[in-house]
Amino acid sequence: MSTDNLKRAVVPVGKLLQYRQLRIPVYQRPYKWTAKNVQQLLNDIYTFRDKSAYRLGTVVIHDDHPHYDVVDGQQRLVTLQLLVRAIIKHHSHKVRSSEIKTILDDLNTNMVDFEFNNHISVTNIRQNYMVIERAVATFNEELIRFLLLKCEMIQFVLSEVSEAFQFFDAQNARGKELEPHDLLKAFHLREFSTKEEHLKSATVEAWEGMQTSDLSELFADFLFRVRSWSKLNSARFFTKNDTDLFKGVNLDTLGSFNYAVPLRISHHFVNNYNNNFERNIDNSKMEYPFQVDQPIINGRRFFEMVDHYKQVFDAYHKDNGKSYGLEGEGIGRRILDTLSSYEGRRRIGDSYVRMIFDCALLYYVDRFGCSDMNRAIEKIFIWAYKVRLGYKNVQLASVDNYVLETNIFRVIKDAITPDEFLAIDIAPIHSNESTNTEQIESLFKELKYYADVTPNTTT
Repeated sequence: MSTDNLKRAVVPVGKLLQYRQLRIPVYQRPYKWTAKNVQQLLNDIYTFRDKSAYRLGTVVIHDDHPHYDVVDGQQRLVTLQLLVRAIIKHHSHKVRSSEIKTILDDLNTNMVDFEFNNHISVTNIRQNYMVIERAVATFNEELIRFLLLKCEMIQFVLSEVSEAFQFFDAQNARGKELEPHDLLKAFHLREFSTKEEHLKSATVEAWEGMQTSDLSELFADFLFRVRSWSKLNSARFFTKNDTDLFKGVNLDTLGSFNYAVPLRISHHFVNNYNNNFERNIDNSKMEYPFQVDQPIINGRRFFEMVDHYKQVFDAYHKDNGKSYGLEGEGIGRRILDTLSSYEGRRRIGDSYVRMIFDCALLYYVDRFGCSDMNRAIEKIFIWAYKVRLGYKNVQLASVDNYVLETNIFRVIKDAITPDEFLAIDIAPIHSNESTNTEQIESLFKELKYYADVTPNTTT
């Protein structure tokens, strides 16, 4: 990244908070600091109050004239503003130092009122301010002086938003890592079409409405693994080094390549259909026809894709596949019920095996819908649970290697019809090396995938 446009300065809190051009851009995440984070900041101020100077962190700013958009440092900046507002409310009439009184007066005049509409932000601000008000009651003039003049932030100002985000990513890479999906969020917000800028706020709000743990699970246990395994690549841990797997094409800047034609047709047709005045009459809506292994369309479509597969992922785990229209006594239903009830299902190794089963089944449904579901579930069950019965101990490396050696994901990807996938041959097992899997073993025997089951020759 070029640093030609980077301006670095060390700025006291009392000066930084007077920037009238400061703005929290719509793409920023909600204010999520809790009372614990606030208390830690207050403890730091108390602990280092005798130092000649104390660095509170960094703030990365995009100079979007006339605004200063906060790219990184929002959480700390908002908290410091709450702290200063509480000091003004409770101490401005008490301070004796004319210097401190002038700074407080200037802050009271110049501090920007950040606007937060997200209920998460509003709730946390309200609760944290109550914590801060209680703490400020014990502040003396020297501590106020230390906060305003000696507590500093390293300020980085960049004129290009893309460089501001690159710098933000680099800074976080050196300290506590962001979740990979947070880096993807920042990347795809930058990739929004100019015509769709007005949709950013709603997009961010929808994304932030999802729990971080849910997004982590969706990416790590489904999207990352299916996309990797279908490309014949290992898929053990989803890290920031794997985010390129979810960076695709920007249709506004992509050349007129042949492979992009179907993407452009689908993208613009869906837009045109949903924006047509007739939708005001029939209230219908067309979803983009996502496929989990297709090229990613950067920007808005990425967020729509994540939302689509989160709904698919959640629905499957919520009803254990009941939405797939399986008969009550069919083999597919029995297999799913067994997987949710057999004795050893809660072991770590068994959870890995269930993960590759779920990924393969969801990938099949993503490609072929609910066609031949009983046969598909049977085939995927035998393929996945062979590794469970074949090992005493199952590790993540075990299932990853097994997938790459017997790659059912590539078979699904290459199949044109369900029959092409269902025709694959899976060799039977010869023994059960695991424990607490009697119900699984029983299904293998019933389905004739247990080699020591001899045919009944009685007449």
